[in-house]
Amino acid sequence: MDKKNPGRENPWQNARIKPAARRDDNVRKPRESTPLREAPAASRTTSHDTASSVPPQAHRREVETRIYGRNACLAAFAKRPQDVRKVYLIEARLGEFKPVLAWCVKNRLGYRVVENEDLDRLTEAQHHEGVCFEVRRHAPLSVAELARGCPVDEAALLVWLDGVGNPHNVGAILRSAANFGVRGLILPAGSPALSGAALRVAEGGAESVPLAQAQAREDIAETLHEAGFAIAATVPRAGVGLYENKLPPRLALILGAEGEGMSMQLINDADVRLTVPGSGAVESLNVSASAAVLFAEFWRQHSAK
Repeated sequence: MDKKNPGRENPWQNARIKPAARRDDNVRKPRESTPLREAPAASRTTSHDTASSVPPQAHRREVETRIYGRNACLAAFAKRPQDVRKVYLIEARLGEFKPVLAWCVKNRLGYRVVENEDLDRLTEAQHHEGVCFEVRRHAPLSVAELARGCPVDEAALLVWLDGVGNPHNVGAILRSAANFGVRGLILPAGSPALSGAALRVAEGGAESVPLAQAQAREDIAETLHEAGFAIAATVPRAGVGLYENKLPPRLALILGAEGEGMSMQLINDADVRLTVPGSGAVESLNVSASAAVLFAEFWRQHSAK
């Protein structure tokens, strides 16, 4: 029975979740890319190299990725300095990134002072904020690894993206997810790695939110239910109002693509259709704005002190 609405059935009580097993110490740890071999000393760059030999965009793409933007780069260095492979920055950033450059010198890693136009070409963007890191890429977790990594005695919110491809929306979702303690983000099977633009917009949030990627034909819902998660498909209208019932402490939210929305199969397979209420003056919120509202309400109910 819904306490706020006597006589009305709580929509979450029929969720197809199963008792979650306690975290097993033997759960496989996140996979990491093979460490790069150290370059010969003669080939390493120094702090005052010019940009004339900036490597092409495809440089070691299988094991490295590029992060740009002040906060994204600082967060990467704070969380995993051992993964930084090379640094490019404009002269105006030298003072702020002095600890990073000291790390590069200590670990015999190259850094280069470049012009703004060089970073435009290197990042294929104009919003790099004067700095770019090449960092070691990490393989995403499996959905099962992500779900099992959430302790059963703690509230946990997971986000499942269905076709959300705009990098600015993905980045904004990651930023909000980090702020509200979301335990992980699930990417669909076959989706590309997060782009530099998404990482920049996330403002460092991507370093705090674990990523998982589904496999082709994987039954994600079954995996989540097995781990004790209820699943909510977020829809713009005709769903259960976000504030009408208490949210389950273990919840996976499906967020749909910006234009066409999420697939009907996912909507039908979800335990509940959830809607963010509003005035009706506009058709719906942008997916990243909707995500922030949803995350904030879960945080209010289960995490806020």
